Amino acid sequence: MDRGIKVTDDITWVGVNDYDTDLFEAIWPLPRGVSYNAYLIDDEKVALMDTVKAGFTSGLLDTLRRHLGDRPVDYLVINHMEPDHSGAVAILRRMCPDMRIVGNAKTAGFLKEFYGITEGVHEVADGDTLELGRHTLEFHLTPMVHWPETMMTYDRADKVLFSGDAFGGFGALPGGIFDDEVDTAYFMEETLRYFSNIIGKYCRTTQKAIAKLADLDIGIMAPTHGPVWRAEPRRIIELYDRWSRQETEPGVVIVYGSMYGNTETMAHAVARELAERGVEKVRVHNVSRTHASFIINDIWRFNGFVFAGPTYNTSLFPLMDAFLRLIVNMPLTDRKVGIVGTQSWSGGGVKAIREYTEKAKWNVVEPVVEAKCSPTDDDLDACRQLGANLAEAVTDASGRGDGRG
Repeated sequence: MDRGIKVTDDITWVGVNDYDTDLFEAIWPLPRGVSYNAYLIDDEKVALMDTVKAGFTSGLLDTLRRHLGDRPVDYLVINHMEPDHSGAVAILRRMCPDMRIVGNAKTAGFLKEFYGITEGVHEVADGDTLELGRHTLEFHLTPMVHWPETMMTYDRADKVLFSGDAFGGFGALPGGIFDDEVDTAYFMEETLRYFSNIIGKYCRTTQKAIAKLADLDIGIMAPTHGPVWRAEPRRIIELYDRWSRQETEPGVVIVYGSMYGNTETMAHAVARELAERGVEKVRVHNVSRTHASFIINDIWRFNGFVFAGPTYNTSLFPLMDAFLRLIVNMPLTDRKVGIVGTQSWSGGGVKAIREYTEKAKWNVVEPVVEAKCSPTDDDLDACRQLGANLAEAVTDASGRGDGRG
């Protein structure tokens, strides 16, 4: 990758792979790494599309030097100002003092606030264009996918859409960067996890962005994370479309916390009944052991949940409470939810779960089961009844399709 990887005759991938960062945004695990994709358009004027995270600046600069020699970068187009894509901006400006930084009005504000840059900024509005020579760049503002300044840049000459974080995914690019030279099945789970963890809160604005792109003739989709889609660029658009419309599939995600095994016993009683009632896709997660990122990924796919938590110091088990606080503001619609839990010398856990479900406007499936200390036979029978009722609810809802594609 000394001189980058050719995307078209004039466009080169000059990004980097990150296998070192454990947590994306200091929250989300990266077991397969992540790529920071940047692209160079070599025309009469040279344009760089986004940069990389600060710690990987030297790799980007080395690739640019090998490709351009002493030629400067004339334009830096910033589709997204988050520091994993703008981390090299300040150094690039020092190396290329005449370089114009291209972005919208909100980009200009972030440039000042992050890097103290106020000069040499070329501000663009929705629909504006920039001539490089053979290539004409066309700017499409797509705010809140997933920051207020996000935009996409379309190259009319080679029909490449530089989409920023939209249509991206987790996972470093092991050798190949294109959808027709990597195992896309390997990336699908990590792409959905990226969507559900990073983009999912912004379903409405994602839908607006997709509608805005409908008339573009997209030959190559070039996001800032994950594979470059040249063989099937519409496939990743269709997946994001389905995920942001919250198409789900019949299945139940059981999320439980348990200090001494009593709540766990109740959760497994529900799971067993679901299986006996023909629900094949049951996912059980111990909130104390499974990172929230992977639970959210499953929750985005399926149309049923069970939250099972004990009371802890008159309220809900803290790790379950933290998880519910994380997801309650996500736009998870049309979900069927079961609630079980335990109490001992005080209640409060089940009450707290109920309050979260009411805030999120999820549909609670009865019975709600709360055991005192350890579950009795009657409590376990109630858990099994919940499993039976939930099986019927998720099957009747049918999920309107397979959310994975």
